Amino acid sequence: MSNALQLPIIDLASPDRFSTANSIRKQACIDHGFFYLVNHGVDEELVKKVFEQSSNFFSFPIEEKMKLAIKNHRGYTALYAEKLDTTLTTKGDSKETFYLGPLADGLNQWPLEEDLPSWRSAMETYHQKVLSAGTKLLSLIALSLKLDEDFFWKVGALNEQVGVIRLLHYPGSGDSDSSSEEIYGASAHSDYGMITLLMTDGVPGLQQICREKSKQPQVWEDVPSISGAFIVNIGDMMERWTNCLFRSTLHRVLPPRQERYSVAFFMDPGKDCIVECLESCCSEACPPRFPPIKASDYLEERFRLTSVK
Repeated sequence: MSNALQLPIIDLASPDRFSTANSIRKQACIDHGFFYLVNHGVDEELVKKVFEQSSNFFSFPIEEKMKLAIKNHRGYTALYAEKLDTTLTTKGDSKETFYLGPLADGLNQWPLEEDLPSWRSAMETYHQKVLSAGTKLLSLIALSLKLDEDFFWKVGALNEQVGVIRLLHYPGSGDSDSSSEEIYGASAHSDYGMITLLMTDGVPGLQQICREKSKQPQVWEDVPSISGAFIVNIGDMMERWTNCLFRSTLHRVLPPRQERYSVAFFMDPGKDCIVECLESCCSEACPPRFPPIKASDYLEERFRLTSVK
């Protein structure tokens, strides 16, 4: 049995930036690693359009979707193609996904306009809007760590266009393979980058574990959605920067009883960014827990481990 979390709500449009930064630090990132983001500037109609277009794509026959099979971390992955919890012996997670990365690098794959009119324009607009919101949020996170607002620009985390959209479709339990195997919509994992901004369709399923990843027994708590709000969580790169002051919390998605859609936006550091412990987050009594690492090296290794061979 799980409990429902009462997560902090962060207002991105608040004029009191220092008070907001303080709330991000004390209430959101230290206590939970998850929080809601409101007044983020991403229009409700745009969100609705993106969910409609996502549903349109995933409703295609598998043969059509596989024409855009993932390469260079862009494109379609089928049911059970990923397993986020690599300790499980199950065949993979019960979800299908579509990845879209930075818009300027020419690596994205797009459905034909004649098959899905306005699909590309909706996704490009969404990418630009959420990237803007995420960048503003990162400046507040920098303030919350007693850093300059442009810290993440200075260290190269934002010097190239970043941001990955992940469209997610979880078939309802009536549509998926019925077996005695315990299969999750998304098995337990932490996210790899700096922060993730998640929008859901309101269907329950997302759960977060307590702040201590290794604590036993594991206590899972439901993360309810708030209409129009992003669910934001801290990723591994931010945890490494802050020496575990801000935690990259384990979370999972239970197999939903009804069909479920969500859209995740991952703010990953630029590939050449070196992530190392902040001076303000370590001391002689609390030395760095992780060695410096190039962002692309860490991300590539995590992607490699979670792909089902």
